[in-house]
Amino acid sequence: MKELMLGNKAVARGLYEAGCLFISSYPGTPSTEVTEEAAKYPEIYCEWAPNEKVAMEAAFGACLAGQRAFCGMKHVGLNVAADPLYTMSYTGVNAGLVIVVADDAGMHSSQNEQDSRHHAIAAKVPMLEPADSAEAIEYTKLAYEISEKYDTPVIIKMCTRVSHSQSVVECGERAVVTKPYEKNIAKYVMMPGNAKKRHPFVEERTAKLVEFAETNPVNRIEWGDRKIGVITSSTSYQYTKEVFGDGCSVLKLGMVNPLPVKLIKEFAAHVEKLVVIEELDPVIENHCKALGLDVTGKDALPMVDEFSQSLIAKTFLGKTPESAALDCPIPPRPPVMCAGCPHRGLFYTLAKNKCTVLGDIGCYTLGAVAPLSAMEMTLCMGASVSALHGFNKAGGRDAEKKTVAVIGDSTFMHSGMTGLANIAYNQTNSTVIILDNSITGMTGHQQNPTTGFNLRGDPAGKIDLEALCHAMGFERVRVVDPYDLKQCDAVIKEELAAEAPSVIISRRPCALLKYVKHKAPVRVNADKCRGCKSCMRIGCPAISMKNGNAVIDNTLCVGCGVCTQFCAFGAFEA
Repeated sequence: MKELMLGNKAVARGLYEAGCLFISSYPGTPSTEVTEEAAKYPEIYCEWAPNEKVAMEAAFGACLAGQRAFCGMKHVGLNVAADPLYTMSYTGVNAGLVIVVADDAGMHSSQNEQDSRHHAIAAKVPMLEPADSAEAIEYTKLAYEISEKYDTPVIIKMCTRVSHSQSVVECGERAVVTKPYEKNIAKYVMMPGNAKKRHPFVEERTAKLVEFAETNPVNRIEWGDRKIGVITSSTSYQYTKEVFGDGCSVLKLGMVNPLPVKLIKEFAAHVEKLVVIEELDPVIENHCKALGLDVTGKDALPMVDEFSQSLIAKTFLGKTPESAALDCPIPPRPPVMCAGCPHRGLFYTLAKNKCTVLGDIGCYTLGAVAPLSAMEMTLCMGASVSALHGFNKAGGRDAEKKTVAVIGDSTFMHSGMTGLANIAYNQTNSTVIILDNSITGMTGHQQNPTTGFNLRGDPAGKIDLEALCHAMGFERVRVVDPYDLKQCDAVIKEELAAEAPSVIISRRPCALLKYVKHKAPVRVNADKCRGCKSCMRIGCPAISMKNGNAVIDNTLCVGCGVCTQFCAFGAFEA
């Protein structure tokens, strides 16, 4: 049966058809839907792990036990999971193990646009790269065959456009493959003596995979006009076909590590001009140059951002393809915290107190955006807590009195606990604020170890943040309601002044959670409003100015009451 299917949903379907039995992932746009869609199949055990490293190690344990396993993450998540990945390349697998990593060229929801192909090359594991949903199913099933045949984990590289676009697929039947576990210390215990013997196996496997890449049907030549020959993959293949049609020949690479040698040389020998079209880094281009081929690539195309049909057409044909134009341009929509967001009141208080705020990864990163402009650093998951300790050690008591870290509950579970342990162990009078909104908000409301529910919404183990912080050595643990500005102000001042490390838990559920019951919208008393615009300092999308007075959009306001607490004229009334 044919169906129009999202790329991520197609991967999930491929997992189902391949007989995958165990999935452990960490949510990260644009990869999240793979695991959410897979969870709809009752035959597959699915879980959200605290972080990507744990997810990959859990998946490895399942494949070791004999079940086909999977873990998914976004590109920066593979950095976290790199430790097990590189050694799993040495150990190999028992049942098949497939890893999806979704890159984010253009940084739609990421702090960098790194190219995950480098991880596959460095770890010496094969990587497949589908260009549409049909290939997403096909390559997922093929990945398990490669994994078990060549004794290796296999990475499938998705990207934003393939993950979040739809194309036609044809669904197949499910076939379950399991293997018995057999004790093998030399293969699976990676102490130096054993690891030295496994490294030659990795090199031999790579040579075999190169030969496989020469005849693998996912690497194919599509002959057209031979004046230009394009080597490409993924979404760049789609752009190439749209722009050139049959006006060029194409070597479409579905396996991007290891890359073929003979196939590329054969293709190059039959075209007049060789071009590589690939987003981000010149991985394919450098491979071609190493083969002694004269190739056009990053000398014509950028190293940054997503490509498009327009870019390819303008670069190689000197024209921009026709497209439908809107009568009226769409106004830009800057990122903003939602109306009623529990983080807004806390960030307003931090900004008012002129605190230096070291931030983290989550929707609360929007605290850095004007008009709040209340966050001065965001690096990677968990870095706020670790960096706070270093910042305060370097800055001394002057820094300790005005500097805080802010980190979400899910991010704290992901990688904030180790940084907190460092503060407790090496002793700075650091103040860490955990923004507990009872969900993983940024990626679309996934559960985490603090919520008490698992991926499918069933009751699960629940970590008590207060008890955890006390157990880690923090005597000062405070809980505040971020809608209560006076309480937030008082507690922040007290903890910054304290001669001891402390944790503040800002607890209020995300305003978008279905179970949250909102109050009636706030209204503006026009007789009291002076048009001073001080209410605009909190950046609430429900508040705007009209004819010199503040106005409330009743379709957005959730009655949180934050605005009623700082208007000097009492113009906002609940």
